[in-house]
Amino acid sequence: MNTASKLTLMVSVVLVFFGVLLIVFFLAGKAKNRFQTPLARLIFVGPAALLLLVGLVIPAIQTFLLSFKDANGKKTVGISNYSWIFTTEDNRQFLYNTALWIVVTPIVSTALGLTLALLLDRMKRESLPKALIFMPMAISFVGASIIWGLVYEYRDPIEGGEQVGLLSAVVMKLGWSDPPNWLLAQPLNNFLLIIIMIWIQVGFAMVVLSAAIKAIPADVTEAAMLDGAIGWSLFSKVTVPMIRGTLVVVLTTIAIGVLKVFDIVRTMTNGNFGTQVVANEMYAQSFVQFDYGRGSALAVVLFVAVVPLIVYNIVQLRKEQSIR
Repeated sequence: MNTASKLTLMVSVVLVFFGVLLIVFFLAGKAKNRFQTPLARLIFVGPAALLLLVGLVIPAIQTFLLSFKDANGKKTVGISNYSWIFTTEDNRQFLYNTALWIVVTPIVSTALGLTLALLLDRMKRESLPKALIFMPMAISFVGASIIWGLVYEYRDPIEGGEQVGLLSAVVMKLGWSDPPNWLLAQPLNNFLLIIIMIWIQVGFAMVVLSAAIKAIPADVTEAAMLDGAIGWSLFSKVTVPMIRGTLVVVLTTIAIGVLKVFDIVRTMTNGNFGTQVVANEMYAQSFVQFDYGRGSALAVVLFVAVVPLIVYNIVQLRKEQSIR
């Protein structure tokens, strides 16, 4: 199919879609009073429910069923794929790495975001530094990885290569004459990859927490200060309790994003040198080794790990709304 045929097909599909919408809205306008409300709900909720069913629910069920089958997805093998994930010695590395990402990234990102929010809120022109700190959120994970790849760049001095990586240049200025190949140094390389994710997420944490801090009623802060609360006491006993719900939302949101981290590891090391994580292993099993059973089992493990975070996030949001 040539380009003209593809363009014609695409335009035809769009026109048919809008034509169906016009017919549906016309019929809705002609409906009698008692049918208008149910028909309106069907029109607005129906397409979304259909897309959710086709694009999420059915694939999720298929993935779950496929996780109990062999590499070709034909023969049922029971829970052997899950047993392979949790009992194989080599797999413990990417499970440990994923746990490390989940623990370090949300805590450090939130702590830095909260610190920056407190410091920048005291500035007269806070919008500019906040925009600069938030800017990495607009960069894709692959783009961020390429940028930080230049920071971690290493050249072998034996081959006459001059160190051009920013990190190597900095440590050499500080007196370290022979810096290592950063992405090969275990377990340091895992933390270097985590720094990329932190760099991206700090801006998000800062903006959300800054808005929460600004929403604290002034009379509450003033009353606490009259009672003698200043500095750390004011922060720990007034600010943190007042924004606790927002802190939980930021932590869980970043943790959910970390569980799905794939682009950074794939771009920087491809999961080699002890940096593999669950999401990248899922991709490797499914689309490199074409073992759809194990890939599906890893996808189910990721889903099961994400669900408690989402549920906890929703519960906290409802509690916060009920208080308001």
